[in-house]
Amino acid sequence: MTMPGEEAPVSSELVRSYVITGGRRLPSAEDLSLHTLVTLAPDRELPLGAGPEVRAIWELCGGGYLAVAEVAAHLGLPVGVARLLLSDLAEQGHLLRRAAPPPAQAVDRDLIEKVLYGLQTRFA
Repeated sequence: MTMPGEEAPVSSELVRSYVITGGRRLPSAEDLSLHTLVTLAPDRELPLGAGPEVRAIWELCGGGYLAVAEVAAHLGLPVGVARLLLSDLAEQGHLLRRAAPPPAQAVDRDLIEKVLYGLQTRFA
C-alpha cells in the first residue's frame, strides 16, 4: 500500500503488456472467447516486422487448432493481450477461427447399454 504523496511501483508485467499491445484497448470477450479455436490459414507467410510474441503464435498455431486460452498459457501472456494479437492476425487473414465444440450432452443410459450389448454380441 502506498502512502499519500508516494507513487505506486509499476510492475514489469503491466509495462510489458502495454508495450506488446502498443497501448491499444483490448478486444471484447465476444470477439475471441477463451474457447475459440485458432490455427494458421493455409499458404500464409509471417508478417514483416513481426514481434517475438507474434512469431511464437505463428509457431504454436502452425501445428493445428489451439484454444485462445491455450495460446495465452503457452506464451505466458495475459489472455487479453493474446486475444488482441490473435485478433490482429485474424483481421490480416493469417488465422482461421472456429467456435469451440459444444459441451457434451448426457446420453440415455439404456441406449449406451444397448450399444455395449450389441458390441459384445458382435465381437465377443
